[in-house]
Amino acid sequence: MAMLMNALDSSIVNVALPSIQKDLDFTQSDLTWVVDAYLISFGSFLLLAGRLGDLVGRKKVFLAGVLLFTVASVLCAVSPDQGTLIAARFAQGLGGAVSSSVIIAIIVTEFPDQAERARAMSAYILVTVGGGSLGLLAGGVLTQAVSWHWIFLINLPIGILTFGLGVYLIEENNGLGLGRGVDVTGSLLVTSSLLVGIYAIVTAATHGWASVHTVGYGGAAVILLVMFFVVEARRSNPIMPLRILRIRSLVGSSVVRGCLFIGMQVLFFFGALYLQQIRGYSPLRTGLAFLPTTIVVAALSMGIVSRLLLRFGPLPVVVPGLLAALAGLLMLARADEHTSYAAGLLPPLLILAVGIACATVPLLSLAMADVPAADAGLASGLVNVSIWLSSSVGLAVVSSVAASRTKGLVQDGHSAASAVVSGYQLGYLIGAGCVAVGLLIVLTVLLGPARAVATAMASPAGGGAPAGEPAPADPAAA
Repeated sequence: MAMLMNALDSSIVNVALPSIQKDLDFTQSDLTWVVDAYLISFGSFLLLAGRLGDLVGRKKVFLAGVLLFTVASVLCAVSPDQGTLIAARFAQGLGGAVSSSVIIAIIVTEFPDQAERARAMSAYILVTVGGGSLGLLAGGVLTQAVSWHWIFLINLPIGILTFGLGVYLIEENNGLGLGRGVDVTGSLLVTSSLLVGIYAIVTAATHGWASVHTVGYGGAAVILLVMFFVVEARRSNPIMPLRILRIRSLVGSSVVRGCLFIGMQVLFFFGALYLQQIRGYSPLRTGLAFLPTTIVVAALSMGIVSRLLLRFGPLPVVVPGLLAALAGLLMLARADEHTSYAAGLLPPLLILAVGIACATVPLLSLAMADVPAADAGLASGLVNVSIWLSSSVGLAVVSSVAASRTKGLVQDGHSAASAVVSGYQLGYLIGAGCVAVGLLIVLTVLLGPARAVATAMASPAGGGAPAGEPAPADPAAA
């Protein structure tokens, strides 16, 4: 349910932006900070929050994040002016980062049995993928029927229920402790690097990718990141033990999921624009148009995919899933300004839904398969950071390329509609290319780890030793 709040919030605000702009007198440039404040905060604190879960206890960190997100949502709803809303959105992003950073780790440690874990992972994927579509629908309904304030107030009952269930259901985990101290320098460096880098990304559309502003902040982020790795290599108690980057299944799966999520972002971003700008759909009708995608993902994730994963292992499930996602994006790349929804858009949306469901669950299981329980929170944060960064950077680059294509065609005398659609088509092709890269990584880098996971799932123990107990500390490995 915590992930549902985060997933809803990722899209529900976009539909209400015109109403927010009108009520609080935002300029067009300042309005972007309603979205950017959340994105910057959320992406910057994922890694640090995940590691804090390992150190002080994941339940404590999770509940703190849910509480902060819920309170910040109420502050967003009652904001009387621009500054209050932007500050509350930053706090909301921080709460979302803190709560979501440890969710995967909680799943891994709470469900040591492979069958139960696969079902839990499926539910997580369902909420992550389906929440974006539901956010578009809920945003349209609430904004048109009541007011934009309710897109934030909807989080209050969900947050209270999530907090109560978390207190009752999640087992206490004291973590590794802070006996050896806290890596303050490393924490500040990695958080500052992400903060500066994400700021450069989300403001690049305004200043330009080659501008002094973007290059300067981007360069500063790289320098801070290099300093972080240098510091971590010399620490006896690093905030991020560099050994975790040697886990091939974790790193490879995170990259593949990043490639897939670029394709998904392209789908929802260009799909929503196409339906509203070219086909003339209202925000509510646009949300309804994506509803079949959510239904298919739900139907597959909550039973079929987890059973296939347990029976055949990751590889025979994730490869067809990526192929289906690739096919769906290529089909969408053929849509023009006259393509009907039923004949030309719904079939690829359904194929993409099948691909997303079949690929994401095995990839998530594969990512966490070889991670020691003591590092599960950090690995969970890494998985989320990789997805967020790849999606943000990927969509920013793809949309920029698509806009350049559209601008060039308009200058050459093409109609505005055909030029815009041509830009969307190029965006879908780039998204398909990213998915193809992910497929190549699966068939090369992840081939061995996937087979090992399949063997472990087929064993009578169903995956070996329980993951719920922290692994013994290894000072040499730190």
